Amino acid sequence: MAGAAAEQRRFATVVESWLGRPVLIVGDAMLDEWRFADSDRLCREAPAPVLTLRRRISAAGGAANTAVNVAALGGRAVLVAPVGADVAGDELHDCLDRASVWDRTVNQPGRPTPVKRRMLAGNQILLREDSGDPEDALDHDGVSRLLTALSCATEELRAAAGGEAPTLVVCDYGLGALPAPVRAWLVENRQRYATVALDAHDLADWRGLAPTVVTPSFAEATRLLARAGGTTRPTGGTELHLEHPDGDPVDGPSEMTVGAAPGAVRADDTAAELTRADRPGPLGEPTPGEGRVALTGDGLSVTGTGVTVNTRAGEGVDRAVLARSRLAELRAHTGADVVAVTLDTEGAVVGGADGEPRRSHSTPVPASHAVGAGDAYLAAMTLALAADAPLPTAAQLAQLAATITVSDTGTCVCRRDDLLAALDQPTETTSHPALVSGDELDAIVAEYREAGRSVVFTNGCFDVLHRGHVRYLEQARALGDLLIVAVNSDGSVRRLKGPDRPVNPVEDRGALLAALACVDHVVVFEEDSPAALIEAVRPDVYVKGGDYPPELVPEAPLVRRLGGQVRTLGYVPDRSTSAIIERIRSHSQDPSPHTNDREPDPSLRTRTQAS
Repeated sequence: MAGAAAEQRRFATVVESWLGRPVLIVGDAMLDEWRFADSDRLCREAPAPVLTLRRRISAAGGAANTAVNVAALGGRAVLVAPVGADVAGDELHDCLDRASVWDRTVNQPGRPTPVKRRMLAGNQILLREDSGDPEDALDHDGVSRLLTALSCATEELRAAAGGEAPTLVVCDYGLGALPAPVRAWLVENRQRYATVALDAHDLADWRGLAPTVVTPSFAEATRLLARAGGTTRPTGGTELHLEHPDGDPVDGPSEMTVGAAPGAVRADDTAAELTRADRPGPLGEPTPGEGRVALTGDGLSVTGTGVTVNTRAGEGVDRAVLARSRLAELRAHTGADVVAVTLDTEGAVVGGADGEPRRSHSTPVPASHAVGAGDAYLAAMTLALAADAPLPTAAQLAQLAATITVSDTGTCVCRRDDLLAALDQPTETTSHPALVSGDELDAIVAEYREAGRSVVFTNGCFDVLHRGHVRYLEQARALGDLLIVAVNSDGSVRRLKGPDRPVNPVEDRGALLAALACVDHVVVFEEDSPAALIEAVRPDVYVKGGDYPPELVPEAPLVRRLGGQVRTLGYVPDRSTSAIIERIRSHSQDPSPHTNDREPDPSLRTRTQAS
């Protein structure tokens, strides 16, 4: 028991060490839409259920969900991806905002945001509708703007991390976000990133990237080996034999069959077995641009256009055994230091340069519970390796992150506190109140400094709290371990804003700020400038809202003299306290009796999302 507790503490130390680590995620971002319905009868037109929609949930998917998981686990996540100028794109931006992901997506008019819409009844997925097509290619201007966003986001992360090279995660799911020029740029600029993780449906497209880790599914690993060819590999007395035809067909990838070595199970016998009428049909997802590559229902084979893998190589030979036997080849073909072959609810097989395979296990769950679990696995594996964790530790943490997210239907997100709780470690709590005095703040900051935590500081009037404030504060909190918000007193606001301000007294303003999850402590100051508080706190990062360079922030010289960084975060368009107050006043003064007949102010419209 003592050994297990010590191991959990070691794991928790790794989770703590990756807090705030800069990670750039690039690739195919999409929106996951979940529609929950009730059904108690069939329609007359066909034997199909009649559904009554009860609830709708939207979540980030694909590369966007990987970014959400990185942020939820405590990393500093920046997403670069093409997103359509449509309703789905707007909802995806909202998902990223709520998750405190730095949204550096590139608007692509005329190219729809990919969406996966699932309809459920009784928590059973009845159907899924996909929109978004790899044929919706980025035009030349779109590629150029994506490359600019990549370069700028890389330097932004480097600056935020004090010159430290960021980590890169590439999510290529074949939906057109990473065309050849973007892949070439990433390969050419590989040296700008310390750790590189690759999750791609087609690993052959990424030769030359030299990733730190790749995380193919069993089917994706199979496809790569099929194209590359292979040799026989012994595995504990049972040989897995790879047959590879002499020539590739002109219309697709070559055919591969994996089965027992000659003399054990004949290829023609196996084929007959696999085509028996009583055997379940293929399950899984087709790969865009290729035919279906799917795992058969008995878990014994993977079939697809140009690829057939049969693992009926004697009793006891399963996907994990097959994956373990080919780890060295997969590392050679991908150029990766680490290969983690994921096996859905069967866990994963992981191999590194030492040639020692590592097996992790998961808990079987319904398919509707596991959507996005691979994103959680990828995020945790990447953060752990970026934090220089040993490979066995990284593999176990990644599997644990994926496993604890699958307790319910929906897109999986693993949060740092949940991961620490699964390790039986206390999550960050404080005995200090959120609203504190200046003297109390000195003691709190000293306590955090002693623990090696970084302090983020911002200030403002926060008179009428709105969405722009919340997004700004969430982004500020992501820059460090502790966010302190200094709020102007009522007298200070009057001197700065005029005699009719503040609208809300400081007691209300402070209470609202303290109620936000992203805010750790709130302190009130009487002066017109927060300079005295900055001197006392000596923040690691000082944050102001605005679309101007940090050099123009009045407090910048003081903060830098004290050894801190200055960051400016952009405002949310059409969201400001002054504008809200002005709209309220104009509406209250409008004498028109037909107020409700007017076209509403576009800035007042909100995107609707049931929950």
